[in-house]
Amino acid sequence: MSEDIEVVRNARARKARLSVDPVSGRVRLTLPPRAALKKALLWAAEHQPWIEAQRARLPQPKPFAPGAVIPIGDAQVTIDWDAARPRKVALMGDRLVCGGPAEGLSRRIELWLRRAALDLLSEETIACADRAGVTVAGVSVGDPKGRWGSCASSGAIRYSWRLLLAPVFVRRSTVAHEVAHRVHMNHGPAFHALAAELDENDPAASRAWLRRNGAALHWIGRTEHARVRPGLTD
Repeated sequence: MSEDIEVVRNARARKARLSVDPVSGRVRLTLPPRAALKKALLWAAEHQPWIEAQRARLPQPKPFAPGAVIPIGDAQVTIDWDAARPRKVALMGDRLVCGGPAEGLSRRIELWLRRAALDLLSEETIACADRAGVTVAGVSVGDPKGRWGSCASSGAIRYSWRLLLAPVFVRRSTVAHEVAHRVHMNHGPAFHALAAELDENDPAASRAWLRRNGAALHWIGRTEHARVRPGLTD
């Protein structure tokens, strides 16, 4: 089992602790700096049933494969692939039409989704910034595991492209949250009041949805639960 565990030394840890990341699926063994590794791995092995139970609760991977159904905003979209078609990916109603060789199909679909996310989030961010009376230095997307959006003091806003897969109210609430940071670079009462004003719905509903369903968005486009190579980090 040790080949599946990421071992982390933490100066603040007082005892060994096991956890399974719901986003990555990684099994992490956190240890105090001086804890004996061999003994800790044996202890972790005794908890294999608990680890398997936690892994069984992980969201199921949803690869970008022909016939797969994925969420885009409030719609459920079917991947409609035919090798005889051009490689270009296009959204046509409730179908994501694509062609070309099967090899690389998943990557082509992800690139299309990333571009679509950037275009949509850029448009919505600029519109929201106009309502707030502020400017934005730039909008970009990535695939962070720990946050859905961030706003730098320079005015640059960055989002997870996976917001494209979330319901519209969740995406727009995240945009309102980040734009509000262009006025208040904190999470004080004035910030929350502005974010709520810019939001088209109750921000609490968006946060609750992400708590319940956010991890599952990270499994869309993945083929299997990740296995982790052994390693030590500080």
